[in-house]
Order: sequence, then C-alpha cells, then structure tokens
Amino acid sequence: MKLFLSGGKFTTGDVYEHLNNADFDVSYRGVSAMVGLMNTRLGILSIDVTGDHNIYLLKEDYRNIVKSVLENY
Repeated sequence: MKLFLSGGKFTTGDVYEHLNNADFDVSYRGVSAMVGLMNTRLGILSIDVTGDHNIYLLKEDYRNIVKSVLENY
C-alpha cells in the first residue's frame, strides 16, 4: 500500500518486484491475486487496461484513508 501511496502507476510486475526486493517471500501469482482483490473487492484502486498489462493506481478518494490506516500499523 505504501507503494501505491507514492502516487505512481504500477503493473502487477512492478508490485511484485518491489515486494521481492524488500525481502518479502511472495509469488507473482499471489501478488497478482492481492492487487486484483484490492481493485475488485475493496475498490480502492483504479485500473487502466491498455496493452498487455493492467496498470493500477490508488484512487485519490482513498489516499487519506489508506495513509491513516498505515500510520496505525
């Protein structure tokens, strides 16, 4: 979530690389599922379906909520 708070647009591969480089034990499929759930179930991500890869970014309306939740953890 901190990655999305930076304001960038990310593919599933970008998120996977970020978590993997931060020494999290993740699989690409797991990250893909997590990002997909944040988009479909929580509705906090917007998606741009262009080309071969979906591009996700945090919706502006949820930025302060996500920031507040992360400050408590």
